[in-house]
Amino acid sequence: MKRQKRIALVNDITGFGRCSVTVELPLISAMKIQACPLPTAILSVHTGFPDHYLDDYTSRMMPYIKSWEKNELIFDGICTGFLGSAEQIAIVLNFIHRFKKPGTKVMVDPVMGDYGKLYPSYTQEMCDKMRSLLTVADIVTPNLTEACQLLDIPYPEDGIIADEELGHMAEELSKRGPEQVVITGLHENETIKNFLYEKGKVSLVRVPKIGGDRSGSGDAFAAIVAASLIRGEHLEDAVKKASSFISKCLAYAEKLELPWNYGLPFEEYLTELR
Repeated sequence: MKRQKRIALVNDITGFGRCSVTVELPLISAMKIQACPLPTAILSVHTGFPDHYLDDYTSRMMPYIKSWEKNELIFDGICTGFLGSAEQIAIVLNFIHRFKKPGTKVMVDPVMGDYGKLYPSYTQEMCDKMRSLLTVADIVTPNLTEACQLLDIPYPEDGIIADEELGHMAEELSKRGPEQVVITGLHENETIKNFLYEKGKVSLVRVPKIGGDRSGSGDAFAAIVAASLIRGEHLEDAVKKASSFISKCLAYAEKLELPWNYGLPFEEYLTELR
């Protein structure tokens, strides 16, 4: 049977705030790939708001996965995002083992922390479990904090690090499983830099720094890169596409004076995404 490419999205579904699946699904769909959510939780708004309702989906993930298995579903890509517990990470590892076929590309976005600190929900057990996902990943997209945690090395002072050291870190991450590594969101003067590593080759993608941090930016980046790679595009082209699209959205968010927790107003440019 002929069909479109499809990606399984292992992430939470958040009603307001433009993050996780509610960002990934429309972006991937705009790129003509079917997006299939595997929910880890359902939230009213993300945790960057003063109050949020959360329905933990952990106990329902395995029945959900078994239903997909019984229906003999096949995925060209699997993309993991924020995971809320060590148990969820173990379930996701099991899911990947069940569904990863020779042609399936697995992206692990290890949403663990930023600016040298883990998110409050993260424990040492979760950090250890997250490292196990590297063994089944084809591409991993950590920020600098997450890369340091995955390698169990100190975060550099003031977050400043030389390209040579980034190359060493990326190579060490690649040795643990993923052929492709992108260390994301590196601040360098008035630019944001992404460091790419693939089969020993490195490259840099820079874009101007626009505004401050904004919820859902990492989800948008992961979605566009994953969809691009599954369509057969090169890693550097995929990262350039994601970075350019997010820059447009950031500039529009500044124009609208949107609060950071309202996320990226990507709807304005959705029809331009190819």
